[in-house]
Amino acid sequence: MAESSTDVIKRYLADAIAAEKNFETQVHGFSKQGEDEAVKAVFRQQALETKRQCERLVARLHSVGGSPSATKDLLGHIFGLSLRSIQLGHEKEERATQNLTIAYAFQNSKIAMYESLATMADAAGDSETAQIARDIQAEQNAMAKTIWDLLTPAGASASRRAASGPEPGHPAPIT
Repeated sequence: MAESSTDVIKRYLADAIAAEKNFETQVHGFSKQGEDEAVKAVFRQQALETKRQCERLVARLHSVGGSPSATKDLLGHIFGLSLRSIQLGHEKEERATQNLTIAYAFQNSKIAMYESLATMADAAGDSETAQIARDIQAEQNAMAKTIWDLLTPAGASASRRAASGPEPGHPAPIT
């Protein structure tokens, strides 16, 4: 039996909610890691923005008769843990750069996700959901640019810290 367009939109909204909840958890954790205060501040800002976006999506999902999926929330969390695995084997000095890389990748996947949601909603004649998706997508694009602009300075800073050797009292890594 084929799904109705409303059912498909509910599913896409539930997917977006799960992705946003996972990302909020990720960036909240990132905001407490590393030594770069500018990067940590961006992650704090991003966690707040992501929470607001999730609230908008939940409200929209409820208005079309749906509810968030605990299963999708769990799967989103598991996906987020797999993204963090790219940090394995990197030094503490590289944490900001690694977190920015993860955030940038996730941000762009959400931009694509909102394109799908907006396209689906437009095709179904749901202009309200389409507008919410486009508004959030624009916010995602702005944050992706902010993250991108931080990558080079964070990488350069990590390189300088790594090149300056171990901190006093800490042994040099064995290579």
